Amino acid sequence: MSNLVSTAASRVCPAPTTPDWRTILAEAVRDPAELCRLLGLPAATSHTAEPPGEPFPLLVPRPYVQRMQPGDPLDPLLLQVMPRAEERTAAAGFRTDPLGETSCVPGETSTGCPSGVLWKYAGRLLIVATGQCGVHCRFCFRRHFPAGDRAVASSTRRWEAARAMVAAEPTIREVILSGGDPLTLDDNVLSEWYGQFAEIPHLRRIRLHTRMPIVAPQRVTNTLIRAISSTRLASITRLASIVVVHVNHPAEIDTAVADAMGRLVDSGIPVLAQTVLLRGINDRVEVLQRLFEQLADLRVMPYYLHQLDRVAGAAHFEVPEAVGHRLIEQLRARLPGYAVPRYVREVPGKPNKIVLE
Repeated sequence: MSNLVSTAASRVCPAPTTPDWRTILAEAVRDPAELCRLLGLPAATSHTAEPPGEPFPLLVPRPYVQRMQPGDPLDPLLLQVMPRAEERTAAAGFRTDPLGETSCVPGETSTGCPSGVLWKYAGRLLIVATGQCGVHCRFCFRRHFPAGDRAVASSTRRWEAARAMVAAEPTIREVILSGGDPLTLDDNVLSEWYGQFAEIPHLRRIRLHTRMPIVAPQRVTNTLIRAISSTRLASITRLASIVVVHVNHPAEIDTAVADAMGRLVDSGIPVLAQTVLLRGINDRVEVLQRLFEQLADLRVMPYYLHQLDRVAGAAHFEVPEAVGHRLIEQLRARLPGYAVPRYVREVPGKPNKIVLE
């Protein structure tokens, strides 16, 4: 633990040179049988994992695979990405669109929402930047969402419409870049977007949600940091850049991940973390304590512990809320307050997340 912290705190922000993150994504594991071979698991493990034509197939970068425990079919990282037969069992209350996102929420505007834009919260506009992810988490609440068809990055017209909407609405103070994963976009695209957002005087913050620094930390390059560290040179008001990483288990944090986090923080970009409470993966207080302490040591603040969004195919991951309440109580007795995230659930149509604890 101390080695990770000292590594993250003592560097002079060197950029990783190899392997290139694009190559890592291109060479990601996409076949359950290959994943089993890499981990020394019986071939039978993959036989019922993914039926032909699976619309949400396996996708996992090899740096993430290297953190899995060989020979362990219950490895907490493996369970997050390996398709399972339980996904094909219908469960009451679990829907393909658990948050009601397929219908645009226009908010108080006469312009409406262009494709790829969701107005879910007051003062904040969410942009589905891309449909591409760096990893396919089996519990993803957008696993059935047609993000690729609606993504802003897929069309200049969509980008221009999204930017125009932000510029026309002075109540929008923050843009949230979501996906897919915005960090699967090239740096030049992100640099252009941040630069154009910086020209909108009423916009104060850009928040980028990503899993890439966790599953492929090589993505955090000096070029990326420059692209998302926008400021308004002609104004005393800074356009703040915030990164929220999705991390679920302490085994996801190795030296390369710690380095990536540290380089972001050292560059003046606040980094927050959100975690999904998952059965059999992180539903024990010892696991969450290690995760949140590790994050705090790396200057990454635990932000949300999410109750699972009830997306079709993920019922086997759900943890009862009573267990979540108990875990938060236990964490408060073990950790400083800043290291204990808020336990929340998202409810379709509500103007904010519901705080459960």
